Amino acid sequence: MSASSGRMRRLLALVRKESFQAIRDPSSILIAFVLPLILLFLFGYGVSLDTTRTRIALVTEEMTPLTQDLSASFQASRYFDVAIGRDRRLFEEDLVLGKLRGIVVIPADFTTRYTAGNRPDIQVIVDGSEPNTANFVQNYAQGTVANWERQRQADIASHSAAISVEQRFWFNPELTSRNFLVPGSIAIVMTLVGTLLTSLVVAREWERGTMEAMMATPVTAVELLAGKILPYFLLGLTSMTLCVLLAVFLFGVPFRGSVAALYALSAAFLIPALGQGLLISTATKNQFLASQLALISAFLPAFLLSGFLFEINSMPTVIQWITFIVPARYLIPSLQTVFLAGDIWPMFLQAIGVMLTIGAIMFVLAARSTRKRIG
Repeated sequence: MSASSGRMRRLLALVRKESFQAIRDPSSILIAFVLPLILLFLFGYGVSLDTTRTRIALVTEEMTPLTQDLSASFQASRYFDVAIGRDRRLFEEDLVLGKLRGIVVIPADFTTRYTAGNRPDIQVIVDGSEPNTANFVQNYAQGTVANWERQRQADIASHSAAISVEQRFWFNPELTSRNFLVPGSIAIVMTLVGTLLTSLVVAREWERGTMEAMMATPVTAVELLAGKILPYFLLGLTSMTLCVLLAVFLFGVPFRGSVAALYALSAAFLIPALGQGLLISTATKNQFLASQLALISAFLPAFLLSGFLFEINSMPTVIQWITFIVPARYLIPSLQTVFLAGDIWPMFLQAIGVMLTIGAIMFVLAARSTRKRIG
C-alpha cells in the first residue's frame, strides 16, 4: 500500500470517527441547529432598527386654520402617534416617564409671524436619554414642517413651475432593517458553529485523554487537524443552508445573488472560524476555558466589530484597525450584498482572499500547537 493511499485511509477514518462523534453529541446538534434557529428568529422577529409610530405630543397654543393645517400634517404622518394638547405642561410628566419621546410646540404667534413673512419658530423637546430616537423625532419633525410648507407654497403658486424631488432607494426600497439584519445574523451563526463548536469538541478530547491516544498513532498533525475540521466544515455549511432557507421563505428576505457566491463566501469564512476554534482548543485543553475564549475572541468581535449593528467608520481609529482581523467584517457585507444586490465578484474575491489568509494563519498556529507527542 502506497504512502498516499495510507494517508487517505487514515484521513477518512478520522473523518468518519469525528462525524459519528458529532452526530452522537447532543451539544453539537444544539449549537449547530437549535441555537442558530433561536438567533435567526430573534433577529428576524425580535430585533428591529425600524423606527415607526413614535409617540409624541403636539401642543398647539393657538387654534387657527393655519395651525390646524400644520397639526393635521403631523397627525397624518406614518412615523408619529400624536397626542394633541394646548399646554406643554400637560405632557412634561409623560416625557419624563418615557411615555412620550418628544413634544412639538406650535407657538401662539405662529400665524401672525407666518402671514407677516417672518419665519416662525417651532419648538421640539425630545428625550435625550435615547439619542437615536431623539434624533429621529427631531429630524422627522423638521421634515414634516418642511413638507407642509412646500405643499402650501405649491398650492399658492400652483401656476408656476415647481421642482419635484423624487427619492429612490436601491437594493432595499422599503428600508426594512430585517433585510440586512437577517443576512448579518447568518454570519454570527456561522461564527458560533465554526469556532465555539470546534473549540469545545477538541478540548473535550484533550480532557478525556483521547487526543494523546490519537497522537500515539501514525497520524500526522495535519491529518489530525483535517480529520477534525472536515465534519464541522460540512456541519457549518448545513447550518448556513438552513438559515438561508428560513431567511428567504419565512422572513421574506430577497435573494438576488447566486448560490455559488453564497457557498464560496461561506466556505471561505469557515476556514478562519474553524482554525480559530482549533487554536483555542489546543491552547486551553479545557472545555470551560475554551468556550469562554471562543465567545470573547470570536462571537463578541463578530457581533460588535464587524459592522453588523454598529458602523465601523464611526468607531475610534484604533478599533477600526482591530476590525481588519475580524473575519466577520468581510463576510457580513458580502452576505448582505448577495441577498440584496446580487453578485459583485470583485468585492467577493477580495473578501474571500482576506478570509483565507486569516484562516491560513490560524491553521499554521494550530498545527504548531498540536505537535505530535504523548502525554
